Amino acid sequence: MLKIGNLKSGDIIMVNDEGVKREGTVVKTSQEENQALVNNGIQEFWYSPDNMTAIPLDENQLVKLGFSKEEVDDAVKYKKDSFRLVTPIKGDFSNVEMWWREDKRHFAFPLGVHELQNLHLDMTKTHLEMP
Repeated sequence: MLKIGNLKSGDIIMVNDEGVKREGTVVKTSQEENQALVNNGIQEFWYSPDNMTAIPLDENQLVKLGFSKEEVDDAVKYKKDSFRLVTPIKGDFSNVEMWWREDKRHFAFPLGVHELQNLHLDMTKTHLEMP
């Protein structure tokens, strides 16, 4: 379940579309209705928080978002333009460090794709989308 207040237009999430899980992109949110309009690949539809979940951040999702991978000892660095994300242990996305210019942040818990997108927006002022 996701909080409507944590979603922004362009965020990539998972929706439960009458029992079928689909990746979707948030088009807009309604605080008043406590719903998000999501393009689920077939149509745009309003979903409530109990029908939306985060997509866990992993290597496949980073590649989809256009990141390139560089292995450094046991760590893995993912790069997109001047934005960097490092997992100190290969394949372990529960401990992530990211930076852009002087802004450096560390997270000791798993992030969702939409959370990375929102952090990227906050740090770089540009939205992170699939190429």
